Amino acid sequence: MIIPRQLRWLWLTLGVVFLDRATKAWIESRPPDYFPHTVIANYFDIVSSRNPGIAFSFFADSSSAIYKWLLVFGSLIIIALIAWLLVASRNATAFYAAGLALLLGGATGNLTDRVVHGAVTDFLEVWIRILPWKIFNPWPVFNVADSAITVGAMLIILDSFFRSKHAKRER
Repeated sequence: MIIPRQLRWLWLTLGVVFLDRATKAWIESRPPDYFPHTVIANYFDIVSSRNPGIAFSFFADSSSAIYKWLLVFGSLIIIALIAWLLVASRNATAFYAAGLALLLGGATGNLTDRVVHGAVTDFLEVWIRILPWKIFNPWPVFNVADSAITVGAMLIILDSFFRSKHAKRER
């Protein structure tokens, strides 16, 4: 059986969804007194957090059921669009296809959480040390799916940058 080149990247999507669900299930199975759990002091903690909103907790204060269903349907539309882009792209580079596969896996992982729990489970907290004597935490708590979405977006941007450079050289 011949698998189209674009569909070969679905293993990455499935891996992200599996890893995301497995880590969230592990976090959800921990007792409350486990958190926060320090992995690297002053740099990295595991916490337990639920985000009913979207990225960076935007709209997390909204308690409207309509808003929650809009997030689910919006996520479904985005997932369908990303899947279509992955399948329909004929001359996709490895960066572009991997980026789309990571976006698809991350969006699917977070959508699954939103449907099952009504909110996304976040648990990774990274502390950034800017000065030797001050510690800041500018990053919101995130999860494996969020990481996949970020890396996927960066790969697509890199692909776009290198593809445009290559196109200029051909002219």
